[in-house]
Amino acid sequence: MQTGMVNTARLASSAFSVESRNGRPDFDLAAALQKVPPKQQAKAQKIATDFEAMFLNSMFSQMTSGLKGEGPFGDTRGTGVWRSMLTEQYSKNFANAGGVGIATDVYRTLIMQQAKTIRTA
Repeated sequence: MQTGMVNTARLASSAFSVESRNGRPDFDLAAALQKVPPKQQAKAQKIATDFEAMFLNSMFSQMTSGLKGEGPFGDTRGTGVWRSMLTEQYSKNFANAGGVGIATDVYRTLIMQQAKTIRTA
C-alpha cells in the first residue's frame, strides 16, 4: 500500500461533468462547451435538473398513489394535496442532489444541440 499518493482523477463539483461518460472522457461534450456561452450552459443545467425533477415527481406520485388513510397525513380531505406537495419537494431535492442520472444526459443533449446550432449559424 502506498501512502502519500493522491488519486489524480478529478472530482466534479456538480452532476454536470465533462470528465467522463461511461467511465471515459467525453471529448465531444468538452468541445461543445467551448462553443456554448456560460449563460446558456447554466440555463441548460437548470432545464435538465428541472426535467429530472419533473420525471421523478411523476414516479414518486405513482409510488404513493395507492396509499390511503394512515401515515403522516392521516385520512383527511387535504391528504392528496399535501402528499402531492411532499412528493414534489422530494423530487426537487432528489434531482438537485444528483438524481438518477437523467439530468446529465439531458444536459449533454442540450449542449450538443446548441453547439451544432452555433456552428451552422
